[in-house]
Amino acid sequence: MRVLKKNLRGAEGEISLQPESLDDLWHLQHLVERGDLVFAQTQRKVAAIADKVRPEKLEKRAVRLGIRVEDIEFHMYSNWLRLHGIIKSGIDIGSYHTLNIEVGTELSIVKYHWRSDQFQRIEDAVAEALRPKVVLALVEEGEATIGVLRQFGVQMAADLRAGSGKGGGEDHRSQFMKEVADAMNLAAGESAQVILAGPGFAKEDLKKVIDSSYPDLSKRITMDDASSIGRSGFQEVLRRGAVKSVLESSRIAQEARLIEDLMREVATDGRAAYGRKDVENAVNFGAVEHLLVLDELARKRGVDEIMKDVTDARGKVVIFSSEFEPGERLRSLGGVAALLRFKISSNP
Repeated sequence: MRVLKKNLRGAEGEISLQPESLDDLWHLQHLVERGDLVFAQTQRKVAAIADKVRPEKLEKRAVRLGIRVEDIEFHMYSNWLRLHGIIKSGIDIGSYHTLNIEVGTELSIVKYHWRSDQFQRIEDAVAEALRPKVVLALVEEGEATIGVLRQFGVQMAADLRAGSGKGGGEDHRSQFMKEVADAMNLAAGESAQVILAGPGFAKEDLKKVIDSSYPDLSKRITMDDASSIGRSGFQEVLRRGAVKSVLESSRIAQEARLIEDLMREVATDGRAAYGRKDVENAVNFGAVEHLLVLDELARKRGVDEIMKDVTDARGKVVIFSSEFEPGERLRSLGGVAALLRFKISSNP
């Protein structure tokens, strides 16, 4: 994420940003809220001035509009973020329009009140861009899955199965290994760190193919174990230590640490609260040090008020991705939980 401009008076004002990756679009999904005024370059149909024969003819032109946001829609597999609302600045004021925000789009967000966790999210997005890309490759006999580690989850890059064409079994296996090596090299590019894992010995044989075909990629590979491939395999690898050095200070590592701290406090009836009722009680006492919120609930009425109250009391808010295991564990506790400064009774 690039921060282009800040024009703030206290917690009110404008921040201009430019997303540089799919992760940044995910961050923007949680930065932009209903009621915000967002400016961006967009396409809108306007009357074709030069067409005297058909004066009613419309053509699309690039214009800069400011809309008051009513709906926010993020599609990770389409690589765009849509912001829908009423035009407040530019042409056709009072009409509805949708801003399609893509990687590289410059936009300005104007808020009446920027929360401290939102400032922190911008800092995190800028810092994350400097960390190495991580690719997870899982392989077993005849099957392989490759994913790119994002800040919101693992994005599938390839899902390969061995073919059943003519020829001997060893020929099929060799061809499959070469296809997986090619796919890994494509996903990793010139700089990504790669975790190669899976059950059995297939991963060692694949590593030999990579050593021969892609020596530069081979230097960036860390080997690990996993009992399965696919989504469950990705989660297993993320729980293990192979990616620790790469992800030590990342958002994913932070979520993992916080959920472990929470579960420990819950198990010992310690400084923790979970579920809306108990968390609201803790907020009323000013006891919340870290508020943990599942991304699916962050925009729900009431939850946003809890988040504001916590930041006003100098607590920290962390939005958990529902795509990762820590987010799934938080969902099992109601999607909202808190680590507390001091223990309080769950009954007010």
